Amino acid sequence: MWYIIFFAIVVCIFMALKNLFFPERFNYKQVSFENFVFLAFTYAVIVIGFGLLFLMFEIRGWHLIIDSGAIMSGSWNHQLGTALYLSAITLFSVGYGDVVPIGIGRLLVMIEALIGYTIPAAFVVRTFIDYEPAHRQKK
Repeated sequence: MWYIIFFAIVVCIFMALKNLFFPERFNYKQVSFENFVFLAFTYAVIVIGFGLLFLMFEIRGWHLIIDSGAIMSGSWNHQLGTALYLSAITLFSVGYGDVVPIGIGRLLVMIEALIGYTIPAAFVVRTFIDYEPAHRQKK
């Protein structure tokens, strides 16, 4: 069951990134509410997805997170909050240092940070490449 959930989370993350980097249709205005909502949902899926991956590894017994100098422990809700917090501060490149990854968690954090750097660039490039001025569409 753990592997099925793990695979489902990874698929959700990849689908969100696929829609960002390879949209089927992206014919909105350059600056629009729809673009903002799309970007917000993409960020939310990535934060929640990686947070759940961190939590799943912790539940499995593979300690990936040190919280305030100690291996992460506490209730399930506390662990979920800490995992989501680590995911968010990693994706947005803040990295306060109060929660740090260890072991394979470092690889996951590197992947998430790389994604965090590429999302804004891909979004801007996609918006301008797919944008067709009104006078060009009428021809």
